[in-house]
Amino acid sequence: MDGRAGSRLARATLALVFFGATGALLPVIPAAAAPAGQNCPQQATPDQMTPWAQQVLGADRAWPLSRGGQQRIALLDSGVDALQPVLAGHVEPGYDAVTGNGTANTDCLGTGTEVAGVMVAQAFGSTGLVGVAPDARVVPVRIIASAGFAAPTVDPAVLARGIDWAISQRVAVICVALPIYTDDPRVAAAIQHAEDSNVPVVAAVGDKGGGNDGNPKPYPASYPGVIGVGAVDVTGARWQGSGHGAFVSIAAPGAGVLTTQRSTGLTSANGTGIAAGFVAGTVALVRRRAAVTAPNITKQLMATATPAAGGPHSTDFGAGIVNPYGAVTELASNTSPAPLAAYAPHTLSPAEQARADAWSRSRIIATVLAATALLVVLLVLVAAAAIPRGQRRAWRPTLAAPVPHRAEPEEPAPPVMLFD
Repeated sequence: MDGRAGSRLARATLALVFFGATGALLPVIPAAAAPAGQNCPQQATPDQMTPWAQQVLGADRAWPLSRGGQQRIALLDSGVDALQPVLAGHVEPGYDAVTGNGTANTDCLGTGTEVAGVMVAQAFGSTGLVGVAPDARVVPVRIIASAGFAAPTVDPAVLARGIDWAISQRVAVICVALPIYTDDPRVAAAIQHAEDSNVPVVAAVGDKGGGNDGNPKPYPASYPGVIGVGAVDVTGARWQGSGHGAFVSIAAPGAGVLTTQRSTGLTSANGTGIAAGFVAGTVALVRRRAAVTAPNITKQLMATATPAAGGPHSTDFGAGIVNPYGAVTELASNTSPAPLAAYAPHTLSPAEQARADAWSRSRIIATVLAATALLVVLLVLVAAAAIPRGQRRAWRPTLAAPVPHRAEPEEPAPPVMLFD
């Protein structure tokens, strides 16, 4: 999500353009009816328009089984605007880890509200936007207050404090939408605390994967046990800013994604933090469906991921694109596989050995008799064909008559007149 903290005026302008395009601010003019008798497809109306990211993930297929109810997602970012109408009722007060006290249900930077939208957004007019886990709740944890026009920079001490606080709240999953780029022992200890507490951690791999940014190693995504999330664009390719490397566990949409902006309205957002929001929402769906442990959450997501262009274990996509429906319906076992019993060959008793020997001898005798009978039949057939012919020739060998030879004239005959 580095680089998403641009000018707020530009965001407002983009939102206004979007609302004008989708009909949120302008009335919808119904299309003219097709002439009677013509089998024409109906023109799509705004209430049928679904954002591309939702079409790719298809989380609504999992909602009959799980909508993330009673699951709380800790979102470590800039806070979340609880007054945003699309998020109403799904944002808790949270915690301001920057100051060490107070709540985080306001958002000056706006990036946290964007990530919250892909998690728990409620149906909003004709836009088609709905979060991956619409019945879940977001617990905002502010780890950055503002960034001005620069890329957001997180203090490792603040990040560690935010993770520890989220663990104390017994949340279902922790989503770290803003990474750091140094291996800090305080953050490593906080991640170990989460692992010991059976709280899965989903972390963005950062937005410095472009050619000019150096693709630094992100944390906590690079720690073992953390689900590192990369971003893909609408074509299925790696979003140009997404970090890439062995730290990518899985990928999700993260470019041109329709989501909520602070205050009111919607916006189009980019970043691996957005992608991490989709994955964290999927974890909430899975944990609502069954009591899956944190290690098995990772295995579950990776085993059910949709294959991506780079193949399994790609440095761009990890195991593939997150698949909410597969993750919910194809639940993995929490237990380790039971060891198979050692093979013990059966020892025959004397009586069983005698019977086995008798059967073996019987098979040999039967095989010999069958071969003998077949040979006799063949001899009879040969004799039946040869004896009558021998009798007709009085048992004398005969040769075929020679081919008659006609002498050919050395010179052609004189011509013969047809009419004399």
